Amino acid sequence: MGQQSSLDLGEEQGAALQNTRSILVPFPVDKAYDYIVPDDLELQAGDYVTVPLGGREIPAVVWGDPAGDVNPSKLKHVVLRHAMKPMPKVMRDFIDWVADYTMTPRGFVLKMALSVQGALIPPKPAKGFRPANDIASVKLTEKQQQVMDVLADNTPRIAADIAREANVSSGVVRALAEKGIVEEVDIFNPAPCRRPDPMREGPELSEAQDAVADTLRDHVKGGEFVAALLDGVTGAGKTEVYFEAVAEALKKGEQVLILLPEIALSNAFLDRFKQRFGCAPALWHSHLSAGARKTTWRGVAQGDTKVVVGARSALFLPYQKLGLIIVDEEHDPAYKQEDGVIYHARDMAVVRAKMGNFPILLVSATPSLETIHNAWSGRYEHLHLPARFGGATMPEIEAIDMRSPHEKTDAQHFISPSLKKEVIETVQRGEQVLLFLNRRGYAPLTLCRSCGHRMECPRCTAWLVEHKKNGRLQCHHCGTGMPIPKHCPECSEEDSFAACGPGVERIFDEAKAYFPDANIMILASDTAENNDQLKAMLDTIRNGEVDIIIGTQIIAKGHHFPNLTLVGVIDADLGLQGGELRAAERTYQLLHQVAGRAGREEKQGKVLLQTFMPDHRIMKAMAEGLRDPFLETEAFERENAHMPPYSRLVGIIVSGRDEQLTLEVAKELGRTAPQSQEVLTLGPAPAPFARLRGKYRYRLLVQADKNIHIQKTIQSWVGNIKCPSTVRIYIDIDPQSFM
Repeated sequence: MGQQSSLDLGEEQGAALQNTRSILVPFPVDKAYDYIVPDDLELQAGDYVTVPLGGREIPAVVWGDPAGDVNPSKLKHVVLRHAMKPMPKVMRDFIDWVADYTMTPRGFVLKMALSVQGALIPPKPAKGFRPANDIASVKLTEKQQQVMDVLADNTPRIAADIAREANVSSGVVRALAEKGIVEEVDIFNPAPCRRPDPMREGPELSEAQDAVADTLRDHVKGGEFVAALLDGVTGAGKTEVYFEAVAEALKKGEQVLILLPEIALSNAFLDRFKQRFGCAPALWHSHLSAGARKTTWRGVAQGDTKVVVGARSALFLPYQKLGLIIVDEEHDPAYKQEDGVIYHARDMAVVRAKMGNFPILLVSATPSLETIHNAWSGRYEHLHLPARFGGATMPEIEAIDMRSPHEKTDAQHFISPSLKKEVIETVQRGEQVLLFLNRRGYAPLTLCRSCGHRMECPRCTAWLVEHKKNGRLQCHHCGTGMPIPKHCPECSEEDSFAACGPGVERIFDEAKAYFPDANIMILASDTAENNDQLKAMLDTIRNGEVDIIIGTQIIAKGHHFPNLTLVGVIDADLGLQGGELRAAERTYQLLHQVAGRAGREEKQGKVLLQTFMPDHRIMKAMAEGLRDPFLETEAFERENAHMPPYSRLVGIIVSGRDEQLTLEVAKELGRTAPQSQEVLTLGPAPAPFARLRGKYRYRLLVQADKNIHIQKTIQSWVGNIKCPSTVRIYIDIDPQSFM
């Protein structure tokens, strides 16, 4: 009897397993959970479902066969399956790969693909109108005919839109509905970029551009993985060239992803895209409204949206048929995500293309050392556009030696006599000037003249930046702000604070004093608070309504101002402070990009770099146009130091509110750290930002040979550390910053 009962129980468990599926939830868990599938529900891998978890019902994705490691009696039931096309296997495999590579729980990576709350629920329809059948013999008034002309394409529209396009009242539309001439139908917000036209004529390409475009077209037609670097000088027309690859992918019915490092670059880009393909691309970035995000996500997941232009997170949208990825400005640090899932979107995009077996194009005038190394070694195809489009020439670049007695300024002024003279002459010719300083606010440091007290952020190891416009001190790391105090908190001296160093607001004041008749604008991330405001400011510049622009890196790349001929860099040495691994590379890239704003059409451009180090190899490379020798020197030094791209790095960050407890965990990591001929661990040491947003931070750095499975090494080390719940250990594979 007991034997029979045991057999029955085994059969029941077997039947239950046949009716269960493994489902991954978008939470920081590293395994999919088994759920029972109701008898009236059929599920396949990739289906979007709702499941119960911890007293809530949440969206999730069917991941595969059940693990069978939980008693079936304890399993919960799937609530429902959403009427969506399943997430493709290549996307699920990509999520698994990213989780393994970045050492992040799988569910946490899935959360990036299911980032839009409520997107799985179909939107409520609006009431629209379209022509009814058999109305050919109906006589119409003039206004009614105007309505029917609007509806001639048979696309349903709401009454208000029809009335606006036909220049009639909504009553005319309703009267047609009552007579049965138009019929009422449910309509939904259409997916963006459903029907871009790849057959539209683009601009005429130069011989060099067309040769590169032909190569790209062939790669897309071939339908296999190829990684290519499109390396062209600023103003070479790289965008128009890669639009040819986009057109080829659209002809094949495939989806395209174009990654941009910052949404600021998208405004002019969108206009060019519309001209080329007849409609706007779908946008994906953090400033989209909830409704727009939902519509775009569904359009991508269903395969209706054909082209997405977005920031790094757009890589994790669940594309149905992705056939081409373009990473524009591939060198940009903004592609690295430093919190949550820590990943580099450029590198993960290459993996996504390889897994999907389609081409990827990396685009830059100043390629990262990692990318150019891959091109040198033959891993990436190297495509080159050596000249500016349309006969424009590269700007003349000169270094201004700020040590010279002729160029010295007093402590309250920062524009040298030579730069001042050039600005006056440029404005008098009716041309535009960009004064570049990659520092927001009025001054980066505020200190007491009496006792030397420096105003620091109470939550971060950072100075508070003075913003004169609103009379406040601001931390640019955590957002903490306060009014400028009347008395020094250290010595109580009244009105003793002095602003030290320049920010763009201070350069603005100096420029207003030097050039009182000029129209001057500050363009920085805190003066353009949203995308619409930024677009309006950029249009103002293009329309010639501004003489002098004072800008941060938001204006350094991707923008085309036909009448801008002079760029003055206030502090060309700024990025070289701090001893970062990539400091020289990043400084060169930023200076090269901002220099590229000058003289992009027929007028000759000029760039002046104010520097206290005119003999530095960066300044010489800029002035003499020696980009490749600069990169070769950087590569030589990295190889000798056994640094990327010739080795692997992993950053370990220990963070917590209790300084002593955080230090103890960091020391324990240091005591047990892997050390060998192939793996070297440095630290722990306080991070350069030893306190950030109220948390104390210690860093360790692992340096390893490229043939080491570094994730396995890190897992066996860090996994054995007992870490209190109040302390977090973050793992940064391939760190880009050491702050």
